[in-house]
Amino acid sequence: MAKDIHEVLLETWGYTAFRPMQEDVVRSVMAGRDTLALLPTGGGKSLCFQVPALAMGGLCIVVSPLIALMRDQVDRLRKCGVRATAVTSGMTHAEIDNALDSAMLGKLDFLYVSPERLGSELFKTRLPGMPLRLIAVDEAHCISQWGYDFRPAYLLIAAIREAHPKVPVIALTASATPEVAKDIMHLLAFRKPNLMRGSFSRPELVFWASRAEDKMGALLKIVHNCPGSGVVYLRNRRGTLQTAHYLTKRGISAAAYHAGLPHEERDRVQAAWASGEVRFVCATNAFGMGIDKADVRSVIHLEPPPDMESYYQEAGRAGR
Repeated sequence: MAKDIHEVLLETWGYTAFRPMQEDVVRSVMAGRDTLALLPTGGGKSLCFQVPALAMGGLCIVVSPLIALMRDQVDRLRKCGVRATAVTSGMTHAEIDNALDSAMLGKLDFLYVSPERLGSELFKTRLPGMPLRLIAVDEAHCISQWGYDFRPAYLLIAAIREAHPKVPVIALTASATPEVAKDIMHLLAFRKPNLMRGSFSRPELVFWASRAEDKMGALLKIVHNCPGSGVVYLRNRRGTLQTAHYLTKRGISAAAYHAGLPHEERDRVQAAWASGEVRFVCATNAFGMGIDKADVRSVIHLEPPPDMESYYQEAGRAGR
């Protein structure tokens, strides 16, 4: 028998009430409906699958695009006393084997995996025997953006449903055009379209555009006058390195982050920024998915992002 969702929320996280739209999404999942939740950055998307998964019991498989994102969520769940683990590329064969065995034997509430992991023989042979109750796809816009391109493994997610056809899926994102939303539901083999959209109003944010010709001078003014940590977005890798060097030379702790860096270096930069050791990350759009840091007070675009959806999602990482 399923637990009461408000009891789960209180006992696990200490919250007495849901944020706007969270409860509607949770109840949709509890009713067994495939659900696509579009909620703003900072809107509490993780709880939308974590609460119903714990209420229903059994195992929730979470498909997530980034190792750092998986580790962060696993660490947070474990601190709440929840049984969670992630299978990542840095693990040995024996460690992966043990994690998948734990999932099969009912010793886990959450198993985090990358899309690529879904195609491995180890995973495919264990999947039918897992006590699966929910499939969660985090940062679901990646299915449409990346699934046809450089991460075709995203198109394998629907294959989980063949082994567990009655298990509902919840997809979550802060950014999806109507076309992308339809694509997500199609690629995840939704039994019926079910899109739930929260309010994207962010009254706590101030949007400001500078016409200054001296971009770096304007950047310094923001850095000196706006407390807290921040993110500086640029379009290319060289720009991230140059900007981080520029800030560091002026006594401001900063580090570069882009997709060309080794995984270990990216993890190190994200951890240093999360702990407060580094104040600013100068990054391409490879940085930022799923971050949960309370003191982000500025998100600065030194160059225009590729589209308005990207700008909204990246800007929304301030004021969480």
